[in-house]
Amino acid sequence: MFKLQTLLASTLLVGMTAMASAADRPQTVGPKGEAPTPVATLELTEAEVAKVAEGNYTAAFAWHELYDWSNAVARGAKDEFERLGIKVVAETDAGFDSARQKSDVETIMANQPSIIVSLPIDPTTAQTVYGIARDAGVKLVFVDNAVDGFTLGKDYVTVVSADLVQIGEKAARALAASMGETGTVGYMFHDADFPVTNQRDQAFKWTIENEFPNMEIAIESGMTDPANAEDIARAMLSRNPDLGGIYTPWAEPALGVLSVLRQQGNDTTRVVTIDLNEPVALDMLKGGNTAAIIADEAYSIGVYAARSAAASLLGKSVDPFLVVDAITVGTDNVTEGWNKSMKMDPPESVAEAAK
Repeated sequence: MFKLQTLLASTLLVGMTAMASAADRPQTVGPKGEAPTPVATLELTEAEVAKVAEGNYTAAFAWHELYDWSNAVARGAKDEFERLGIKVVAETDAGFDSARQKSDVETIMANQPSIIVSLPIDPTTAQTVYGIARDAGVKLVFVDNAVDGFTLGKDYVTVVSADLVQIGEKAARALAASMGETGTVGYMFHDADFPVTNQRDQAFKWTIENEFPNMEIAIESGMTDPANAEDIARAMLSRNPDLGGIYTPWAEPALGVLSVLRQQGNDTTRVVTIDLNEPVALDMLKGGNTAAIIADEAYSIGVYAARSAAASLLGKSVDPFLVVDAITVGTDNVTEGWNKSMKMDPPESVAEAAK
């Protein structure tokens, strides 16, 4: 009887632990806590497309920064605007400077656009950036971030982003697979109040801690400036020379980590990161430390940002937080992954290395 009671108690404890873990599982939410909606739910009929095309609408982009990812988002939006008969009249690059982004929006407004698609650099001060456009009745569609103090449906149409928790989970599973689901991990997280990276980072950590009992996050280090990634990696490895893997929150700091591993002659510690990047992809393809790269469907973010704006012009309601899926890119699907994420072939060097 005692053994039976012990077995039942143990089973109950395991079940309760599993229930608690499931309840604690991170969930992707929008910048204001909105539940995510898959982008594919937003459609326009042929009649609606024709009606938009008759409106002689115009659009502009006020980008936070232009690089591989945002260029793919921009291409997706431009292609969709062309399909909808909406002319793009301006595109700016703020160089990740919120004051410059404000100046960019003011410059854009001289073109009197019907729509502005933008990624707000600093949501806490962004009212002053976009207020002039909001007051002029411009349809504002945001990527990743919203604006503090702005009301959904009144001041802006929607936010389009990625399933952020899915990205973090896939990063954890890819790293675990490369490590045989055992060993110690260095966790480099973005130490700033930025919901996109915060949710990805937290999902990675949760997945390692709850799905891989033979793996341990041995050291955690916050990063605010990618230029410090090399110093952080050296400190991690100094304290834990046998680290089996390192997680980095995006590609730029990953390059710093890979540099340190090469300098130390370390060819065993595996690295996983987020966002497609030519040097990181080459490291992975040439047998370096990179285990996998997790990417979102960047081109689709742009497509649905543009479509959201068009739907709003027609008076259609749009869900508050639209998300695309994540893709695990490894040595066996680089070209396919690049096309699915960016809707373009990888750089020639990557394509050649993938052969």
